[in-house]
Amino acid sequence: MKDAFFRAAIVCALLLVPAVADAAEGFSTANVNMRSGPSTRYPAVTVIPAGEPVEIHGCLADLPWCDVSFYGGRGWVAGRYVQAAYRSRRVYLEPEYYRPLGIPTVVFQFDRYWDRNYRGRDFYRDRDRWRRGPDWAEDRDRREWRRDDEMRMVPVCGFDNASCEND
Repeated sequence: MKDAFFRAAIVCALLLVPAVADAAEGFSTANVNMRSGPSTRYPAVTVIPAGEPVEIHGCLADLPWCDVSFYGGRGWVAGRYVQAAYRSRRVYLEPEYYRPLGIPTVVFQFDRYWDRNYRGRDFYRDRDRWRRGPDWAEDRDRREWRRDDEMRMVPVCGFDNASCEND
């Protein structure tokens, strides 16, 4: 009975080894913000200096963003700022290189990712706002632009209201 349990444990451990080894090594190509989600609209976690090594956990299939670790922190970096060694040269992370480099395609699951990585961060308390994704910010910006356009049509008057002009 103990032998069967021991053998099963060894088999399970061997099956997990490839999952642990799924991370690939890469390098930042510029001083780049590591973000809390796959968009520049998510809060920055830290800045990764140019040339620093990062551990690549996976990349999105439909957007060129990758989930990376840097000095114990975890976040997202645009693929155009990360390179990996492929056939004795450095290449930018693009979908054609994911499989040869051993980089898995991943999905961004907001709640799970933020709960695991950002509970102690200031921006975590605003997670309900960030959960809506990057599109909410574009919608807000469009509303503000409209409001700004409307405000430009309001006459700007002098202190005595005698002279008015449109801006």
